[in-house]
Amino acid sequence: MSESWIIGINPVEGALANDASRVRELLVDIATAQRNTRIKELVDQARAHHIPVHHRPREQLDKLAGQARHQGIVALYEPPPMTHEDELAGLLERDGMETLVLVLDGITDPHNLGACLRSAAAAKVTAVIVPKDRAVGLTPVVRRASAGGADRVPLVAVTNLARTLRELKDAGVWITGLAGDTETSVYEVDFRGPVALVLGSEGEGMRRLTRELCDFVAKIPMPGAMESLNVSVATGVVLFEALRQRAAKR
Repeated sequence: MSESWIIGINPVEGALANDASRVRELLVDIATAQRNTRIKELVDQARAHHIPVHHRPREQLDKLAGQARHQGIVALYEPPPMTHEDELAGLLERDGMETLVLVLDGITDPHNLGACLRSAAAAKVTAVIVPKDRAVGLTPVVRRASAGGADRVPLVAVTNLARTLRELKDAGVWITGLAGDTETSVYEVDFRGPVALVLGSEGEGMRRLTRELCDFVAKIPMPGAMESLNVSVATGVVLFEALRQRAAKR
């Protein structure tokens, strides 16, 4: 996979903390670095890992960052390959009864995908599954939005999502999809044991076949005036409801 630029303090910090061996170099704006202690700390970390650090004019960082806010620091990073779908069975076996899988069917906005990966990493999910032809991939924007989550959770791009869902069912994983047009609440579904949570795109929701393969379809109750939540917000709600139930059984 080709190298890409990681933009901003938090993403660079995440890369150095989780996968410093893939950071090729740091570029910092010296004027900002002199007054920002966090950048100074990141420079020290990079040098401790023998990563080259170069001072560059702010204009050069502006050009590399494009519309993103670089905050005076960027890093050249070689992303690890996405987890191959053949590795999914091993991940399920590893986590066993604690398996918690997040399936995103058609999330193409990089900010939403990054935010979902952030929540998934915080919830310590087994894997995040996306279809190869309906996902944005691990772009620099996704990595920035994930705040380091992209480096902490396996992201599996699968050729055939329906086949993968069947494989999850065969492995004993119970699948719950989220949709607004059902009477079942997520708070009524038992999320203990090996489960997969499926969310579709904001505009269209889950595809028909994806929904048909779910064991349950549930909604997040919303007594207010809004009809839906942003998909990354919905992801966080349902993931942490699953964690709440799992903690309660202990």
